[in-house]
Amino acid sequence: MGDFHHDIGHEFPEFRDRIHDLKTGNAHFARLYDEYHQVDKAIARIEQEIEPTTDEHAEELKRQRLKLKDEIFGMLRAG
Repeated sequence: MGDFHHDIGHEFPEFRDRIHDLKTGNAHFARLYDEYHQVDKAIARIEQEIEPTTDEHAEELKRQRLKLKDEIFGMLRAG
């Protein structure tokens, strides 16, 4: 079985300390981080065939995850 999760810490290991600082000190970042991980979990459940869904819904979740990841990355680079 493949690696289905796209954890932010693994996606951006060079920002590990910055991620921690923002999670604890920036409410907006913490909300984005939590939302990203909720969406990522939902996608993993679909990809592992634990939770059935339509292709359209799966693609919408992937677009949402990418949008969140881009916003998170922007905040990581800004500091």
